[in-house]
Amino acid sequence: MVYRGHVKNGVIRLEHSAVLPEGAEVRVQLASPTAGRQTEVSLEQELAAIWADVPESEWNRLPADLTDNLDHYVYGTSE
Repeated sequence: MVYRGHVKNGVIRLEHSAVLPEGAEVRVQLASPTAGRQTEVSLEQELAAIWADVPESEWNRLPADLTDNLDHYVYGTSE
């Protein structure tokens, strides 16, 4: 889930009065580079950030032979 907010006096304030459970682990990512600072993010870093949001239970649902038979799972078989 993505929550949006702003930093005010060094504190992140979430929009829409979002309430997170105590002790919840969060990841903070800037929506845009801050004034004057350019950040380059590699494709690997972008994918890692996306993959980090996928629950472990979803990864466990993937077939064990996915990498060996990717074409079969994506396109089906025509044999």
